[in-house]
Amino acid sequence: MEPLKTSADVLFILLGAIMILAMHAGFAFLELGTVRKKNQVNALVKILTDFSVSTLAYFFVGYGIAYGVHFFSSAEALAQKSGYELVRFFFLLTFAAAIPAIVSGGIAERAKFNSQLLATGLLVGLVYPFFEGIAWNGNFGVQAWLKSLFDAEFHDFAGSVVVHAMGGWIALAAVLLLGARRGRYTREGAISAHPPSSIPFLALGAWVLTVGWFGFNVMSAQTIDKISGLVAINSLMAMVGGTLAALAAGRNDPGFVHNGPLAGLVAICAGSDLMHPIGALVTGAVAGLLFVYLFTLTQNRWKIDDVLGVWPLHGLCGAWGGLAAGIFGAKALGGLGRVSFVAQFVGTALGIAIALAGGFAVYGLLKQLLGLRLGPEEEFNGADLSIHKIGATPEREVPW
Repeated sequence: MEPLKTSADVLFILLGAIMILAMHAGFAFLELGTVRKKNQVNALVKILTDFSVSTLAYFFVGYGIAYGVHFFSSAEALAQKSGYELVRFFFLLTFAAAIPAIVSGGIAERAKFNSQLLATGLLVGLVYPFFEGIAWNGNFGVQAWLKSLFDAEFHDFAGSVVVHAMGGWIALAAVLLLGARRGRYTREGAISAHPPSSIPFLALGAWVLTVGWFGFNVMSAQTIDKISGLVAINSLMAMVGGTLAALAAGRNDPGFVHNGPLAGLVAICAGSDLMHPIGALVTGAVAGLLFVYLFTLTQNRWKIDDVLGVWPLHGLCGAWGGLAAGIFGAKALGGLGRVSFVAQFVGTALGIAIALAGGFAVYGLLKQLLGLRLGPEEEFNGADLSIHKIGATPEREVPW
């Protein structure tokens, strides 16, 4: 029965990897629909090339840092147990590659293409796996220390903090170092609105992400014997809670409505295997409200030009998810227990600290060495023509 079990696990985690790989199309179309038309091609190209760079960085460096596993042995050795370790790498790569996909939405419309590719390699190869190894592999004894103090480790089943909060807080560092798009805010305090270029594409991106998220969460069990329907239903309830809360708070704004389910799903990742479905519903609803109000605050009051709102969506909702696992995962509120709020707070704070330090270090270094943003004329013409020499809907022949 062992070979059959191993083969089933390989198929199970491979299907999860494929579902999350499809989520990167969701990242691309969400950004494409949000940015102005002159930057749509760049959105599509960035997500695909960032994923490719992420694969190399994680294969050769990052996976080894996180899990102490490398792939420099023979193909015969790698194929043992039906190649489970290879497929597990593929699955976890799709998580790692979400980091630059998240950052991409925050720095859209004015970031240099090659600088972002270099940042992707450094983030996925060094920064992200450092915290991933702490949270999911027990590196540096942090989890053992939390267990000894609070009788529970930091719990993040599917990456509210490890993936989403990390990506969101790294993005905040990048956005602050990059600065706002030219003309977005005037010296007199006026705000120039840049409405989404395509609500249908924005909605398509949100739907692709939402569907793939059930692979993101459910398949985080990583072996078929650990699969739980509770994770699926909690993900569903959090998605619904986020959608309806964003609908109400956002006053029917379609941008908020389609980001609402994503906010709920970000928040439920950490505790989806522990909470009661009602707790998941509340977790998602709080995340939906958090996104709407903090997106509005950062854009209009604080004048932080985070184009897709990735810091409130991933950074803040991800941090809320880490804390919510410690609240609604407790038996007193219908959860399964085995979790400590203090341990969740410490683990979440550590993830944010590493993300900010890594984000400022990587983007600060690249700003000094290569520069981070396009020139004024390039930004005015748009990243599509300035970088890729073609628009999303060219109306004339493009000269060679």
